[in-house]
Amino acid sequence: MNQETEKKALTLKTLTKSSVWDVQENDIFRMWEGADKDAEVKDNLRHFVDIIRSAFMIEEINGDSSILKTKYEKQGYKVGYVRLDEDKKVTWAIKKRPIMRVTDLTYENIRHISAAKLMEVLDRNFGGGWDSLSQSIKDIIESGFDISTTTLPKDRLHKKGGMYEKKVEDGFDVLEVPKGTWVEAIFAKVKPEAEKPRMKFAMESFGDDEENEDEDVEIEDTYNKPDEDDIELEGPNDDEITEENYSTMMDLGGDDPDEEAANLAEYGDD
Repeated sequence: MNQETEKKALTLKTLTKSSVWDVQENDIFRMWEGADKDAEVKDNLRHFVDIIRSAFMIEEINGDSSILKTKYEKQGYKVGYVRLDEDKKVTWAIKKRPIMRVTDLTYENIRHISAAKLMEVLDRNFGGGWDSLSQSIKDIIESGFDISTTTLPKDRLHKKGGMYEKKVEDGFDVLEVPKGTWVEAIFAKVKPEAEKPRMKFAMESFGDDEENEDEDVEIEDTYNKPDEDDIELEGPNDDEITEENYSTMMDLGGDDPDEEAANLAEYGDD
């Protein structure tokens, strides 16, 4: 599913503090339309507003002030109406929170920016290199990106066949941080999201003959089934023993009773 399809599928009630970074100002107004009549939304207004505020700046405009609307629109805000309940309709000016500094990065938004955007943020903020970042910021960045660094003299950084060339060929974005006659290169590449393992079950249908198409792997019940090692060590089944095979398995001698008795005595002595 591409990002545009995911955005269209989102609703006010399915927004999270992560997915809200995928939508824009107009999407928020669209989602709110009709949702104001939903009982769950009405009962949890603060919850939904808090989610929106985690990614958007919201300013409430009292009254019908065209001056204020124009002021916010010039600052990049989108202005629209939101019905908080049946009797209260307010004007919101909302704007996506910019990610300008490393302190703007969070676990919720780190996977919603590109490697190029990350390089831009890093370049704008420090100058001391990767090690100048706090460990908490590094952890956030590395939760969404593969990061590696190298520091070399200027004339060796772009050496043919070196690390710089290999990383760029492998799809990494790079930021060069000058350090006197040396340069630190910071390489970043979006980290693929690990797919969560899913176990599917074939469920017996109750009330109809159709199986759930998504749950198509049958799990065999082996709770009461003996182990293979146990099977190998088991003796013959009592039901399978006959007079013929019993004498074959227990034959200690010939047909002579005296010889058989002698053999029994010999085994008894052991």
